[in-house]
Amino acid sequence: MWGAKGEEKAGGACEEWSYQLGNKDTLSLKAPKKSPLALRMVVLTMTMICGVFICSMCMKQLGSDSWSRIVKIQVAEQSCNKSLIPPSEVQFVHYPQPLNYSRKECTCTPVRFFAIISSQRSGSGWFETLLNSHINVSSNGEIFSKKERRINISSIIKTMDMVYNLDWNSSASKNECTAAAGFKWMLNQGLVANQAAVVDYFNQRGVSVIFLFRRNLLRQMVSQLANNHDRYLKQLKGKHKAHVHTKDEANILAKYKPRLNTTTLMWSLKQADDYTRKALENLKSVRHITLYYEDLVQNRTMLVEVLDFLKVPVRKLVSRHVKIHTKPLSDQIENWDEVYNALNGTKFESFLNADYRT
Repeated sequence: MWGAKGEEKAGGACEEWSYQLGNKDTLSLKAPKKSPLALRMVVLTMTMICGVFICSMCMKQLGSDSWSRIVKIQVAEQSCNKSLIPPSEVQFVHYPQPLNYSRKECTCTPVRFFAIISSQRSGSGWFETLLNSHINVSSNGEIFSKKERRINISSIIKTMDMVYNLDWNSSASKNECTAAAGFKWMLNQGLVANQAAVVDYFNQRGVSVIFLFRRNLLRQMVSQLANNHDRYLKQLKGKHKAHVHTKDEANILAKYKPRLNTTTLMWSLKQADDYTRKALENLKSVRHITLYYEDLVQNRTMLVEVLDFLKVPVRKLVSRHVKIHTKPLSDQIENWDEVYNALNGTKFESFLNADYRT
């Protein structure tokens, strides 16, 4: 009847069975090869599971509030009419949606982001109070004066995001119709150390920079020494607001005359000058305007250029800041004759005579 089992082929990947039906032709049956379809289905299923898992983890990290804010920003930007904004300006126009309040009827009021980049004793405090006297401008002070906010680039970006999302709470915070939001940043507060990443952030988010420096570095040095002396006195008295002065405090501080080290004076001035120039060079790719304190003091109409730079309505700006040093440098430095002799005939000679009206 049925034939015997056929011989197994040596080295074959599959077994072959032969059966004979009488004298008829031999019937050969081979084990079928496994189809790759099943394997593909398994890989696809695992990929989908991994994708769902990763997506769920990202959603947890973002949080429902952050996710809803992203959606709201997208909806706001889609619903707001941008047709009147020049193409070259679109990058710098934003419609933030803060978490703590609703902008209500001002949802489509465009907001410009800015940063005042300066160095200590360059008039940035006075300049910022002028900006904050504008009803549509919010400049939130030296947000990076606290080290934990600038410990690394991640903390820096997180802090800036809060300001530009209008979630930063300070005395400078305006109503929901803010049209320009920013802060003040000193060069030595983590900016120079992270300048490449900061430039990328500014360019990506459309942040405009206001550079504010001082031409007369000698005056800046004297002001810094006087301010350090003021801080020391206030620490002894248990006070902490070293930057806020009453008229009486300003008069007392103005009487202090520092003694400058003429041996290192030239080196200190050159170092300060090189530090500022290098920072300007490395940050120049960002949309910016450059101002000098002396120019602003002598010509207040320059503030109109600043408001135009920020694209906010022009109006009169005021400040209650009390100027401390109003006398010539010769009346502010204890060893003036030594300082004069050290700088006379050098490239810093102009600092000796460069005074301005207040």
